[in-house]
Amino acid sequence: MQFVVHSSYIVSAEGGPMTTIGIPGAVHIGADELPFVDIGDGSKLKVIMVDPARELWIIENVFMAGYEVQRHKHTGPVYAYTTSGAWQYKEYPDVNRAGSFLFEPADSVHTLEIVEDDTHVWFQIYGANLNLDADGEVESVSDGSSTLATYLRLCEAAGLPRPVSYTHLTLPTIYSV
Repeated sequence: MQFVVHSSYIVSAEGGPMTTIGIPGAVHIGADELPFVDIGDGSKLKVIMVDPARELWIIENVFMAGYEVQRHKHTGPVYAYTTSGAWQYKEYPDVNRAGSFLFEPADSVHTLEIVEDDTHVWFQIYGANLNLDADGEVESVSDGSSTLATYLRLCEAAGLPRPVSYTHLTLPTIYSV
């Protein structure tokens, strides 16, 4: 028997139709409710969601050609989807273009560089980015909570109202008995 447990409902299934009790409503955040903030060179960041319990953070970026993200190592997997423009990792030959999907396993190390202006990328990141210096030593750490704090500071500095970032989404846990 399998049970899916959520903080406000239980779903069970055992060889027949699924029974649900108290299904919660979906969370919707409109595109205009989360502003982009400038992160340098005309590139922009939007923090969509942070779930500290799962070490999950979802961000969207708009990058300009020439922007580079410091060489870093991921402590968890990353999923990336590109909707426009082009980017790549200096260490690999593949170029990500509109419609490209990229999976990065935990412990991957690379330097993100933007090839074209107006490159839009959506990232789902688990864990942290360990930002590395020229010798491969950890120089700083970026995670969901620190990225959200930076985002909120940049919103305030730009005179934008505090956005409605969704920060404590509880996802279902699946149990088998």
